[in-house]
Amino acid sequence: MAMHNPPHIPRRIARELGVVAFAFLVLTGCGRHTEASSSLANESRLPKWFTLPPNQARGNVTVTMDYYFNSSVGKASFTLRDSSGSVISKVTGKNKTLQPLQRREKLPGYSEGFPSYEIISVGEITEIIEHRKMEPIFYITDDPEVKAELQILADPAFKRDAPMGTP
Repeated sequence: MAMHNPPHIPRRIARELGVVAFAFLVLTGCGRHTEASSSLANESRLPKWFTLPPNQARGNVTVTMDYYFNSSVGKASFTLRDSSGSVISKVTGKNKTLQPLQRREKLPGYSEGFPSYEIISVGEITEIIEHRKMEPIFYITDDPEVKAELQILADPAFKRDAPMGTP
């Protein structure tokens, strides 16, 4: 039985293909694209999935958030750092929706499209992230009206054009 050797690819072409493949992976991030990065407002409470070490105060830590999206899922990575910039904790959560949510009625004093919200779960803990304007700052909201409305809006069975209370 005769063995056939695969066709020979010149080194130059193989090297160029390798460079192109490497560049593609770097540019696409292996399917993970950072959509946005922002910091938790100093006056906002920490997300419940973080616990401060005993020697730390809320004012001495920062939280950054990076959103990652591909075609079917959105994720957010949160990093808790101390005042020297050392990482205390890092978690990744899943967005309930691929697009930011907005309340059905525009609130006075806000620009078009704001405030906007993301519902993010880390394990069994779900928080609502609020963006009040176009800036790299976010807040954790505990407003019961916002929570109730957004849970309805995030439900895949909900029809946005239906009157409130109609599934």
